[in-house]
Amino acid sequence: MKLLLVEDDAEGGAYLKKALAEAGHTVDHAAGGREGLLLAAGEPYDVIVLDRMLPQMDGLAILRTIRASGVKTPVLLLTALGGIDDRVEGLDAGGDDYLVKPFALAELLARVNALARRPPTQDLQTTLSVADLKLDLLKRQVTRGGQRIELQPREFQLLEYLMRHAGRVVTRTMLLESVWDFHFDPKTNIVETHMSRLRGKIDRGRSEELIHTVRGAGYCLRGPD
Repeated sequence: MKLLLVEDDAEGGAYLKKALAEAGHTVDHAAGGREGLLLAAGEPYDVIVLDRMLPQMDGLAILRTIRASGVKTPVLLLTALGGIDDRVEGLDAGGDDYLVKPFALAELLARVNALARRPPTQDLQTTLSVADLKLDLLKRQVTRGGQRIELQPREFQLLEYLMRHAGRVVTRTMLLESVWDFHFDPKTNIVETHMSRLRGKIDRGRSEELIHTVRGAGYCLRGPD
């Protein structure tokens, strides 16, 4: 992997660069905030290891700047500030992980490898859409035609499953297993009851229905033909 290490302590920086290189990584080392910002914003890296307290420009300022410019590279913050508020501030600034000094080298390497395994943020699907129906997975919000629809938690799970399988028939058994985590038939009409409530909220008063019953098979969420 190609890593950027931003660490102003000469001895500590040299030690970490050597250790990361011995672990098989290519490492660029910046000793100051401005140099670190230029490299972080201008070069592609798999992970950035960023000290929080730096000369010229501190680590949080670098982090906020690169996030504002669209850089999504995972960032591991290194700092001697180990308080809860300090950690929250670092994560809120755009950090992906936080390691308090002093730390074990093995833990640093493990955290770097874990960050590198994460799927790129831009590839993570945070919204689902079918026709004018939209589901925001982060905000836990549902809208249709721009109008907010209030759903109960189980209704939200049910709709999410239907939208992830849009255009395909999903059976009662599939819904019981995936939405309710039932691996047996509870001999109740729990699916039908929740589906009826969900259809009332999603389709009632609309010219086009999106949730359809497929007789003898299950349900299908699809847009207008």
